[in-house]
Amino acid sequence: MIGKMKNAAAAVCLALSLASCSEAPQSNSAQVSASGEKVGSVAAELPPGLDLGKPAPDFTLSDSKGKSHKLSDYKGKFVVLEWVNFECPFVQKHYSSDNMQQLQKKYTGKDVVWLSINSSADGKQGNYPAEKIEQLISEKKAQPTAYLIDADGTVGQLYHATSTPHMFIIDKDSNLAYRGAIDDNNSSDAEDAPKAKNYVAAALDQAMDGKPITTTATQAYGCSVKYKK
Repeated sequence: MIGKMKNAAAAVCLALSLASCSEAPQSNSAQVSASGEKVGSVAAELPPGLDLGKPAPDFTLSDSKGKSHKLSDYKGKFVVLEWVNFECPFVQKHYSSDNMQQLQKKYTGKDVVWLSINSSADGKQGNYPAEKIEQLISEKKAQPTAYLIDADGTVGQLYHATSTPHMFIIDKDSNLAYRGAIDDNNSSDAEDAPKAKNYVAAALDQAMDGKPITTTATQAYGCSVKYKK
């Protein structure tokens, strides 16, 4: 049964084509150490304006309940940005396994701000009206601080978010501390989530303990963000 599910997920990605799903090779996940040295065979290139250790781009978005959130208002706290699309098989992997919810619960319980951001444009996969979003959050028992709506893609493009999930960590000084994949296993199979090395958890634990983050950048994997163009 598991094999059939895995094959089905792979078929979904194939049907969606490279325009919809993108995977980074598991063994070649690009990494950049805290010292800036490249780790692995593929470079994790940093887009302009997203320098590690430098101020993260500020933004303001409304959540699914209509409340406005400004990133700079959370200065003094760690912030996680999670690009989400509940219809993406790779996002489903982390929610059906309860992996994402456990991370959200653990770190928001430690006063981390967790912002799920949806940049799917109107009419695109993953774009929902507010009431549907609230229904899905309840059904999936998701526990972010807020689910933010970025239908015009402004913030997604500001952060060069390419995949769902695509993860970013911002430190207490509002500097970008991590960007890239949630973990080192690019499978869409839910059973693989608990066995993977979770980059987000490792980075948060190290940073919150006052230690340098070992891996600060990796190559994101997942479905493409469904921007307007």
